[in-house]
Amino acid sequence: MFVQLALTGLLVSLFPLALVWASKDQNKYRKLIAVTLFLTFDLIIFGAFTRLTDSGLGCPDWPGCYGQANPFQAHSDIKAAEALLPTGPVTVMKAWIEMIHRYLAMAVGVLLTAQLCIAWWRRKDFTHSPWLATALFALVLVQGAFGAWTVTMKLQPVIVTTHLLLALTLLSLLVWAWQREVRQEKLNASTTLRLLAPITFLVLLVQIALGGWVSTNYAALACADYPTCGGVMLPALDFEHAYTLWRELGRTAGGDFIPFSALVTIHWVHRSFAWLAFAFLATLAWLAHRDLATRSLSRWILAVLCMQVGTGIATVYFSWPLALAVSHNAGASLLVLLLAMLNYRVRSRT
Repeated sequence: MFVQLALTGLLVSLFPLALVWASKDQNKYRKLIAVTLFLTFDLIIFGAFTRLTDSGLGCPDWPGCYGQANPFQAHSDIKAAEALLPTGPVTVMKAWIEMIHRYLAMAVGVLLTAQLCIAWWRRKDFTHSPWLATALFALVLVQGAFGAWTVTMKLQPVIVTTHLLLALTLLSLLVWAWQREVRQEKLNASTTLRLLAPITFLVLLVQIALGGWVSTNYAALACADYPTCGGVMLPALDFEHAYTLWRELGRTAGGDFIPFSALVTIHWVHRSFAWLAFAFLATLAWLAHRDLATRSLSRWILAVLCMQVGTGIATVYFSWPLALAVSHNAGASLLVLLLAMLNYRVRSRT
């Protein structure tokens, strides 16, 4: 099984590696980082799709599926589980969604391994240190461990949310690595912009963590109206059960079923903090717009920010349709990418 999985990961990575090899870009290393960045972004979106379709336990073991390398070989076991519980977490479709997610993750691992090897092999030729490539490789190993724990610990919310935040950290570092290889216009960022950019990035990560907590606790529909929640602006809140981190999915720390008021709290805090995040992001975009070198980035940030507000509210009004929910996750990831790029630009003196 392990050999088959490794070969599958290599096969999936052959296409992006071929794109790098066939590229007319003279800096193949830069192209490799760009392709890895693109695939990592896609992997995060597909991971959101996996979570939102409740496919995280489509194969209830790890790294394979019922001890096999793919759902074809495990078909009889999957069908047996599906027959016992047709609406449960294991179906043929969910198994394929989960395993495709794992195959994509393995391909990203192969690409990051290639970056690591090139960075150290040609370290005397490169302007930049190979330690960022090393950090990326170490991070993808940690991310793989959390991917395994996500399955073996049965979608424990804190594990799933951490898995998401690590993925976004990986995305941010890849943006940083890519930007180092791209020639930039000279930028003399104001002190205010230089200070606000990293603060806004942290605020965004907090908001995404709160959103991840909503998703992993299945609290997206705890408030079915907007801007009120259950017809009131301030519903009864239960912070004690809402933010107990180490507990099973759907349970309190004591093992009882989590009360609905805790799910309402999780949802309400995310939507309330969203306005603080909006204020920071809008202010940052306005400041960045004043400099010609970051004007395009600022417009992208503002456009995606408006999309996020729209998809977030629409998700509530339309009772969480899959396309809107995935788009909301994609928008959050795109904001992370754009803010990572902006943070690099305002820190760069070249």
